[in-house]
Amino acid sequence: MVSQSALIELRFVVPPDRDGWRLDRFLRDRIPRLSRSRIQRIIEEEMVREGGPAYKPSSRVRVGDVIVLHRPVEPEPPAPTDFGVVFEDDALFVVDKPAGLAVHATARYCRHTLTWLLRERFGPSRPVIAHRLDRETSGLLVCARTREAERNVKQQFQDRTVTKEYLAVVRGSPSFDRDVIDIPLGPAQRSRVRIRMEPRNDALGQPARTECRVLERLRDCSLVLACPRTGRQHQIRAHLAAIGHPVIGDKIYGEDEQMFIDFVEHGLTTEDWERLELPRHALHAYCIELRHPTTGQPVVFESPLAADLEDYLDRKRNEAAGPRHERGFGDPSDI
Repeated sequence: MVSQSALIELRFVVPPDRDGWRLDRFLRDRIPRLSRSRIQRIIEEEMVREGGPAYKPSSRVRVGDVIVLHRPVEPEPPAPTDFGVVFEDDALFVVDKPAGLAVHATARYCRHTLTWLLRERFGPSRPVIAHRLDRETSGLLVCARTREAERNVKQQFQDRTVTKEYLAVVRGSPSFDRDVIDIPLGPAQRSRVRIRMEPRNDALGQPARTECRVLERLRDCSLVLACPRTGRQHQIRAHLAAIGHPVIGDKIYGEDEQMFIDFVEHGLTTEDWERLELPRHALHAYCIELRHPTTGQPVVFESPLAADLEDYLDRKRNEAAGPRHERGFGDPSDI
């Protein structure tokens, strides 16, 4: 029997849009890297419901249910364990997250997550993360210090009154200076990567809108400011890939999705890393504006482009020559 100290706890709260789902489907939605058969084994072998019938893969979850998994501790891949603090007061705690640090526990990460690090630093009174960033995305993440602030900030995200701006380094040179990508997104139909999204014009496609502006054009890449006006999974990355300009270093939305499968299953070759050019996708949460949950006044937070992405751009600038190197599209905040 595994000792309690050798277990980690994963908690998932069932939201309204998942009410009535089968338990195995719900957990696969929350831990997409695990196959359905693996999820079913976990339910049958590792989940216990105190004071009620045992969990089954076919058990139905209800809104507000808290699904708790206790998993054996396994070695985790290395990840950064330091993060910057952009702002802090009695209501808000704004983090500058490094690339490579997962926000919440996944099948691969538990202690190497921002959630765990906040728990270690603050204990039971830790700030609550109000939205999400992908593990490889760097930049701003807003947390709430009180229950009232948490409700307020999450409602702002739900109402889409929060303005978020991202900096992305993309392949090629977009044909526009400014544009709005208005393409519905949904789960990819024939992809072997379960978390991949793609343009969908059927019932599974959800409205998705991203405003884009090209800030700098280099020989074979461009720096783009992207402002998502909706909140779909991987929205910026999927939209940029859909118009033929995937984010540099993106293993899911690049030219060959097999690269992501290889990355997860056994790692990449030197040649693969050279093709990617960067060890992570070149996306940075640059600016966020919302109303302060206590005062109601607008507050704006910024995080300069992460050093690894700035270094990459500097290398490209040094390689550039003549008229193919164009700059001068203005400040990124002027969109």
